[in-house]
Amino acid sequence: MGNHLLQHQALSATAIGIAAYIQSLPEGTPIGIKVLAARFPEGEIRIGSALRELETHGYLERRRERLATGRVVTRTYSYNKPGHPASTETPPPPPPPDRAPGPAPEPEPEPAALPAAASAPDPAALELLAGLRRYDPRLLLSERDVRRLAPDVTAWLERGVTPDAVARALSADLPAQMRRPASVLAYRLTALLPPHLPPAPPPPASRDMRRPDPLQNCTGCDRAFRAPHPGRCRTCPPEQHAAA
Repeated sequence: MGNHLLQHQALSATAIGIAAYIQSLPEGTPIGIKVLAARFPEGEIRIGSALRELETHGYLERRRERLATGRVVTRTYSYNKPGHPASTETPPPPPPPDRAPGPAPEPEPEPAALPAAASAPDPAALELLAGLRRYDPRLLLSERDVRRLAPDVTAWLERGVTPDAVARALSADLPAQMRRPASVLAYRLTALLPPHLPPAPPPPASRDMRRPDPLQNCTGCDRAFRAPHPGRCRTCPPEQHAAA
């Protein structure tokens, strides 16, 4: 990493910091705007602006590429120095010949938005996130942040955590300075996710609920005692001794 980046006169401090962070990551790490916003306190608007700065000055390049499955994705390349030659990776195979090339594809939605379109958020998760400001007024979230964090809250609820316990885990011991409460909550929902609740132990074996033996009259002392068959009670001697 050269001084041409760290002392760049036209880049903002946010852009220089994000460029240094991206260059420290291994190849293949996701570096989308939402991922970076969950990692840093800066919001999505500032991070998106910083990525555009890096793209303008040649430190970042975003290409739309077609995978072998035919799906079109956006791949980001980070360069240590502007004007670095493009990657020498083998380009993906072209589309099948029977598929005529069409116009330029429209920008695809963010991948994180696909699950929300497929299934509606859990109402319990939405209610929990919207009510966090009762625990701390600083946890006043926008509707967009509530819907974005709802799937992570649902994961907690599916693991047997009660809504009150989730709210306490998210609102307890918050930092004194919070520029982006949604980013703090996103980190806690991921880093503090509890394991699945183990299965409950089997209930103890129930006691024998058989009906008690019927009452019998002792043939020796005429006292009542419980026994399955008529005869003598335990306090009387056996019949053979009594006869003797």
